[in-house]
Amino acid sequence: MERDGHKNKTRSPQLERFLEGWSIFVQNPLGKIGLTLLVCFGLMAACSFIPPLLDPMYDPMTGVDPLITRSVGPSSAHWLGTDFMGRDILSQLLAGARVAFMVGVSAAVMSILLGCAIGMFAGYMGRVVDTLLMRTADMIMVMPTLLVVLILSSLFGQLNIWTIVLIIALFRWPGVSRVIRAQTLSLKQRPFIEAAKVAGASHMRIIFMHIMPNVLPLAFLYMTFRVTSAIIIEAALAFLGFGDPGTVSWGMMLQWVWKTGHMFRAPYWLLPPGLCISLITLSFYMLGRAMDEVLDPRLRKEAEAE
Repeated sequence: MERDGHKNKTRSPQLERFLEGWSIFVQNPLGKIGLTLLVCFGLMAACSFIPPLLDPMYDPMTGVDPLITRSVGPSSAHWLGTDFMGRDILSQLLAGARVAFMVGVSAAVMSILLGCAIGMFAGYMGRVVDTLLMRTADMIMVMPTLLVVLILSSLFGQLNIWTIVLIIALFRWPGVSRVIRAQTLSLKQRPFIEAAKVAGASHMRIIFMHIMPNVLPLAFLYMTFRVTSAIIIEAALAFLGFGDPGTVSWGMMLQWVWKTGHMFRAPYWLLPPGLCISLITLSFYMLGRAMDEVLDPRLRKEAEAE
């Protein structure tokens, strides 16, 4: 008993807070379902490298079955069938999982980092900086991301996948910045910030060493929702024909099945990418809802009351 008590005393406050939040998270059914789905898609993304190594025929972009020149249904050689060129649909589905994670997580991380930095500076640096940054955020917030990307694609042609990620990130930060700004306005009135000022800490040190650790959990919550929007925007662009033609994504698979006239003739080709887009966005949404309960004690009380 004494040994256990000693271990608890040696734990840092950050570790204690993490363990407490994790225990709340795993008790939430939405969190468990979302995490399970996310692990499944992570395994799909990890396995996307295996089929091309086993046989070049299973390369999602260039691999073609020499015995098949059209779209056929599932078989022992192609578990989900083939597309109009004889390429394996399962290999494309696995590669699409890798692209979805790459696009969603990259765009979300960049938008969250940008939104956090702007929100903290706006909330801490005073009225002039606050007004300038927030009016800029308001102007960007009212611009529809998908429409802007479509206009850029029509002007400059089909965009590279990383260009799409960058554009999504540049247009998805304002909402996060406003939330982080409100949190910063509250935090800068706390005694520990006043103590840091009295101790001679610079503005940069206060923002990044004292304020940022307190807003990161909230930023992580919003990142889960930004992942879903980034995946949907990329899939919509690819389906409309403005995606990266050199990348196999779920949206590109839907564009191929529509463009070749197989939309209503090949459900084995149409349904898998559509279901994957729906389920991966649902998994991140569930994670976000579970994280919201961890960060908001009022939601926990409502859940316990029910």
